Amino acid sequence: MRFSAGLAAEKYDRQYSDRELIRRIAPYFRAQWKRLAGLVTLVLLISATSSLLPILVSRGVDRIEGRASWELALTLGGAVAGIGIVRWVANWARRRLAARAVSDVILNLAKDAFEASTAHDLSFHDEHSSGKILSRITTDTRDFGQLINMTVDVTSQVAEAVILGVVLVRIEWRLSLYIFALVPILFFLTVMYRRFMRRVTRQGMRAMAEVNATIKETVSGIAVAKNFRQEQNIYNLFERANSTSYRMNVRRGLAWTVVIPTLNGVGGLASAILVYFGGMNVIQGVVTAGAWYLFLLSLDSFFFPVMSMASFMTQIQTGLAAAERVFALIDAAPVVKQTGSEAVGRLRGAVDFVHVNFRYKDAEPVLDDFSVSIRPGENLALVGHTGAGKSSVARLVARFYEFQEGEIRIDGRDIRSLDLEAYRRQLGIVSQTPFLFSGTVLDNIRYARPEASDAEIEEISRQVGEGEWIETLPRGLDSEVGERGAFLSMGQRQIVSLIRVLVQKPTIFILDEATASVDPFTEWQIQQALNLILSSTTSFLIAHRLSTVKSADRILVMRSGKIIETGSHQDLLAQGGHYAELYNTYFRHQSLAYVEQARQIASGSGV
Repeated sequence: MRFSAGLAAEKYDRQYSDRELIRRIAPYFRAQWKRLAGLVTLVLLISATSSLLPILVSRGVDRIEGRASWELALTLGGAVAGIGIVRWVANWARRRLAARAVSDVILNLAKDAFEASTAHDLSFHDEHSSGKILSRITTDTRDFGQLINMTVDVTSQVAEAVILGVVLVRIEWRLSLYIFALVPILFFLTVMYRRFMRRVTRQGMRAMAEVNATIKETVSGIAVAKNFRQEQNIYNLFERANSTSYRMNVRRGLAWTVVIPTLNGVGGLASAILVYFGGMNVIQGVVTAGAWYLFLLSLDSFFFPVMSMASFMTQIQTGLAAAERVFALIDAAPVVKQTGSEAVGRLRGAVDFVHVNFRYKDAEPVLDDFSVSIRPGENLALVGHTGAGKSSVARLVARFYEFQEGEIRIDGRDIRSLDLEAYRRQLGIVSQTPFLFSGTVLDNIRYARPEASDAEIEEISRQVGEGEWIETLPRGLDSEVGERGAFLSMGQRQIVSLIRVLVQKPTIFILDEATASVDPFTEWQIQQALNLILSSTTSFLIAHRLSTVKSADRILVMRSGKIIETGSHQDLLAQGGHYAELYNTYFRHQSLAYVEQARQIASGSGV
């Protein structure tokens, strides 16, 4: 079995060349130019002092060889100590500057990645795992930051090698040629290794993203897993993802173990060549013993930067692959595309679908030549079997998905020409499973209108069931809701979601009604909140309650993406068509007549 099995790239992934990555990364450093200038200065200082050390020692050896004295040795020792202190201070300042610059770059990169993920269409989040997106925003930006730190280190070493190279040539060009001849070999090995490591590192990151996605999904669904006693199953899912990540990291580690012995072998060969030929030159009087020592001492300093570039290639490729994944998220092309950004103003709420065709996937049509006009303030109920296209109509109104053909007009204007953010401010949406954020009830109600005062929120909240639902909460509106509203009942979550819309005061309202049953008193409170919203909005109701269907001004009966019947509740029942069939299947048991009839039957049978 291949290590990379199941680690396919995301649909929006793309491969960047190193040049493209550098071009994308550069703008993040422009704001750090002062710190970068300081870094360059310090790097040059460190490189110069590091290069000066072997030169100073070699000159000292030549002097001591000719005239040994304790004063000369003391002077030489003091000079070496002084250079060491300067290097320590410069290194401390360099790392401090680098830490600040890198932290700011990572901060801005993570901001851009998160902003891009929130700006992407709902279809993007439906298609791609939130855990994998999370991995790009957190883990990958951190890995990119490590790359920058290592780049600063390697740059410092390269500058030191260049300075030493110039000095060595000036001292003895023939010995320098022995060293320089090995540099192309090292660079060739480094380049070959880079290509392989980029591929292996990319696969390792995908494996880690899969682990993050698995953890997020299983922890989010832990209650369901425990209900069905599937703890072992979710552990097995994690174990498979984690084992794949382990194998990929082992593969990356094995690749790492190949390069170090190879480079050490090349370095050992260089040392042997220099010892032999340098010694012969000293014997023949071509160079001094100090110059020979300088070459031996400089060998590590000269080769170390090249070896570092290869030795750190795992981390470097990790950083480049991380940057590639982050920029792929940022650069992912939106599916929903606006043709303009016209000012919206206060909407009246007229909505027209004109010959709209829509599909989530090619060859799987959802809406087929769909046309309907909704008047301002009209309440429209959408009913039909699962897959009829009801939710798709609501999602297109909210502009969460892109339709392929036709037009959707809002107050007579093409929905694609409007300022999308301003348009969505006038949409109130309640999903089938109401989502509440951690915090208080008050925080969640205020979510769509942060400027709403506590008094305004309480006044609106008490319009629902005379505020009795508030009394059932331990601390009223200041009660904590828990993660995803876990501290509240399903009915309370629905009420909070509806009041959140009431506080928002939208023009267009979309309700994908919850299917969960609640007690009659809570249902009455929910219906009260719903009536308050319906009285002032154009509404699209994907209805599961008979009371909601009957309260609609018009009912659209859908099947396979088409409208097959339209009318009021009583008119459609009288037609005896598809709606009557739906009523008898889904809604009839909710009617008072049915409940009374069932009670009478039960009484007659003595139950």
